[in-house]
Amino acid sequence: MSDHRLARMAQETVSLKIKRGTGDGESHWEQFRVPRRPNMNVIACLQEIQKNPVTADGSETTPVAWDCSCLEEVCGACTMVINGRVRQSCSALVQPLAGGGETIVLEPMSKFPRVRDLVVDRQSMFDSLKRVQAWIHIDGSHDIGAGPRVPSGDQETMYALSRCMTCGCCVEACPNYNDRSPFMGPQILSIVRMYNMHPSGKLQEGERLDAIMGEGGIADCGKAQNCVKVCPKQIPLTESIAVLGRETFKRALFGWLLRG
Repeated sequence: MSDHRLARMAQETVSLKIKRGTGDGESHWEQFRVPRRPNMNVIACLQEIQKNPVTADGSETTPVAWDCSCLEEVCGACTMVINGRVRQSCSALVQPLAGGGETIVLEPMSKFPRVRDLVVDRQSMFDSLKRVQAWIHIDGSHDIGAGPRVPSGDQETMYALSRCMTCGCCVEACPNYNDRSPFMGPQILSIVRMYNMHPSGKLQEGERLDAIMGEGGIADCGKAQNCVKVCPKQIPLTESIAVLGRETFKRALFGWLLRG
């Protein structure tokens, strides 16, 4: 990039409109302008506001609260609604969002309790992971030799499913995930599929299927397919839902033979 271009960008600013509030209190909007730098992302803009919490009209305010950790689209902590679309703010670059001088609009996810500003509490997602036993049961930590072999085809499928970072994008876009529904969300169904494919995890396959056959499970999925469109890791969520639909149907028909 030329020195002239860098100098011009140093004089430019990025405009952000941010929805703020605490807990269940009323929300309000504040607008900010921060210096534009090459290759900025939304997190970099929020860091500028943190250093100088002054609104676009010159009023002093408190720093905007947001959450982040890895800054590499791996942890899922920085998920928020950006220009009306849920996504990771660490991978949301300013240039595509406001290349023509548009204002970037930031909001917290609406499907979780708000802690403050852009920070939400995603505990419900982690509670659902516990409900479906999203782990491999191990009897002790002693040396028991090599684990069971996993076919290469299953490895490829499981790897795609394992990329889930519990970010909340899928449930934010899901019309069936809300405070009026017990639905656990599409990511839980995909995680169940992954653990049930594992040779050791398969030992608890029936218990996981029973969990998603209960309240808030697969029957509460409306098949809107919004989840797969917003997943930042391109996880085949709808494919998992279809696979588990068949598995739960078989268990509903023949599970009594295994329980007997």
